Amino acid sequence: MKIATFNINNVNRRLPNLLAWLAEAAPDVVCLQELKAAQAQFPAKALREAGYHSVWQGERSWNGVAILARGAAPICTRRSLPGDDGDKAARYIEAAVKGVLIGCLYLPNGNPQPGPKFDAKLAWFQRLNAHAAGLLQAGVPAVLAGDFNVVPTDDDIYPTKSWTKDALLQPEVRAAYAALLAQGWTDALRSLHPDARLYTFWDYKRDRWARDGGLRLDHILLSPHLAPRLKQAGVDRDVRGAEGASDHAPAWVILRRAARPRGESGDPRHR
Repeated sequence: MKIATFNINNVNRRLPNLLAWLAEAAPDVVCLQELKAAQAQFPAKALREAGYHSVWQGERSWNGVAILARGAAPICTRRSLPGDDGDKAARYIEAAVKGVLIGCLYLPNGNPQPGPKFDAKLAWFQRLNAHAAGLLQAGVPAVLAGDFNVVPTDDDIYPTKSWTKDALLQPEVRAAYAALLAQGWTDALRSLHPDARLYTFWDYKRDRWARDGGLRLDHILLSPHLAPRLKQAGVDRDVRGAEGASDHAPAWVILRRAARPRGESGDPRHR
């Protein structure tokens, strides 16, 4: 099972890029962020023609999240992060796909900091961690994937001091991410590539793509039920270099098939 996350940065504007990547990479599940499209403007028909069923939560100007599934319809279980009934931003959606619960998230950026936006980021992170703990307590095979808007360590950013004051690198944000992992979640990319410089985002400004001035903001976290099935993980960084590209590249994992219970075989008579 191949699961990917991709901050598409305007799904309609980047639709040709998205369709080209889907055709080449053939992920089974995709979490999209930053749709920048109202609910009625999401290109569900074009994606369905490409072989993907969708659930989504749109927002006209910013935000927006979606889960795509190839060959199966995602069953939506949640359209917002619990803990704040006043939060109307389209930043979280959850769906069951082929026996796995997928949580797609777009965590607030938090800039400028310090200030109200940074406080809101930390509050949202706290709610995410509480919900994530509940998923682990429920014992379901789960994935949390998306743009976390956090650079977990200095190994997840190119050598620079220009981002030091940015909300993405602040100690409080890194601590919240570390606390999430401490619950038992596995950072899939870092687990398989512990020493690699892996980036998923290159700002449009200051020629950062050309000089590989990247950051790792997009993460795929696996629950303890899924972590042993982790086979491969990577970043399709060439997607960032295409004409009209998002400033993010897709990150992905491949999970081995779940082991069948003892006594069960591929023969339908034993199912």
